[in-house]
Amino acid sequence: MKLILASNNAHKLREFREILSPLGIEIIPQSEAGCHFEVDETGTTFEENAYLKAAAVTTATGLPAVADDSGLVVDALNGEPGIYSARYTGNHADTDADRTALVLKKMVGVEQRSARFVSCINCTFPNGDRIDTRGECEGHIQQEATGQNGFGYDPIFRPVGYACSTAEMTPDEKNAISHRGKSLREFYEKLKEYLNAHK
Repeated sequence: MKLILASNNAHKLREFREILSPLGIEIIPQSEAGCHFEVDETGTTFEENAYLKAAAVTTATGLPAVADDSGLVVDALNGEPGIYSARYTGNHADTDADRTALVLKKMVGVEQRSARFVSCINCTFPNGDRIDTRGECEGHIQQEATGQNGFGYDPIFRPVGYACSTAEMTPDEKNAISHRGKSLREFYEKLKEYLNAHK
């Protein structure tokens, strides 16, 4: 089975391939499937935006597609950056460092620093079937960025029970607790059930 990832993000592609490889599924980025478009993420939740992205690629290709919409939710910022995590500064060309710097700037002097990473995965099939999963990782916003691994807001996020940021963890350590790791493992189980039922 070929599954199209409704993204060209190399980090996401690697994570999906690592966790889903035992199912023998070929996962390709949307660019390889000829989908050279950006989907307008007009949803108000991670779930809605994941569905919009996957459905657009399935409609364009006639093949199953999977999308992840994820981000950082900071309680003291009323849930920001939330669904706008990838474009929090308002400029899509800005870097991860620019976006993490903005969060740290808004958190100056704030004592309540609880936050969580959220990942929602949606898989759409040409027959209209869909699979949805959600994973969360609770933690806190650090006072400063630390670590060189990971991407996005990893350098400022310290998971509950850890004394380091997710950017200081190895990929295996991060996958074991991460929001996307959780939603991907649940997706793996649901997809396996779905494929067994449709043999």
